[in-house]
Amino acid sequence: MKIVFMGTPDFSVSVLQALQQEHEIVAVYCQPPRPAGRGKADRPSPVQARAEALGLQVRHPVSLRSETAAKDFAALGADVAVVVAYGLILPQAVLDAPRLGCLNIHASLLPRWRGAAPIHRAIMAGDLETGVCIMQMEAGLDTGPVLLREATPIGAEETTADLHDRLSAMGARLICDALDRLPLPAVPQPEDGVTYAAKIDKAEARVDFAKPAVEVDRLIRGLSPFPGAWVQVGGERVKLLRSRLAEGQGAPGQVLGGFTIGCGTGAVEVTEAQREGKRPMPAAEVLRGLVLPDRL
Repeated sequence: MKIVFMGTPDFSVSVLQALQQEHEIVAVYCQPPRPAGRGKADRPSPVQARAEALGLQVRHPVSLRSETAAKDFAALGADVAVVVAYGLILPQAVLDAPRLGCLNIHASLLPRWRGAAPIHRAIMAGDLETGVCIMQMEAGLDTGPVLLREATPIGAEETTADLHDRLSAMGARLICDALDRLPLPAVPQPEDGVTYAAKIDKAEARVDFAKPAVEVDRLIRGLSPFPGAWVQVGGERVKLLRSRLAEGQGAPGQVLGGFTIGCGTGAVEVTEAQREGKRPMPAAEVLRGLVLPDRL
């Protein structure tokens, strides 16, 4: 098939690579380069970098709403567009341009967790499973009918980074399967069970140990690696990247030994953390150079 691929972050790269091996990618759409790093020089997105390495045509319009943008898209003559974490809303003229429409890879079991941060929100909410849906796109936010879906359990100590990688690989496999089997029955999403995965706000990231341990643990794992749940130790912000529920009970924020912290109910053991300007390290290694107070 002739495919327009539309994606931007790391999550999308494995999908692009899988499609490129089996189909003709006529163009890759992604977000424009953004300032990054200490020098704030423009840095291409992971998808742009990989697409250019593969010798593919890359486009990064600021918007697709103009008549010119829609005509340029339609002129590609694609059979289908595959969209995964692209970052722009597709107007109806773009949705209608490919012969088989636009297919979206969404990292949740729709209609649960429509929106921007489905992996983070699934872990933070304590969901026992998540998955990937291949959806026929329409104008609404992740409201289109589902062509294929696959579920997977969420591990008790799994982080967003862990789940991100698993779901990316699953999405790549599932979209290749879907394209091989088109046309597929389009199953409308049920009206019951709709939830929205709002974009992560950095204000959510400070750990409140007055909450139950189960909620603190989910926050740490759900916000790892970005933006990273954090605590203040002296004048330093320390990110907590991995954790698990632990035995013990103390006052909220009380250090019970090692990196085990009392919560509103129960306790959490931090197993990986990151000091300012340092790499992520196992908790035992962090504690060799960091003295925790009696209470965080």
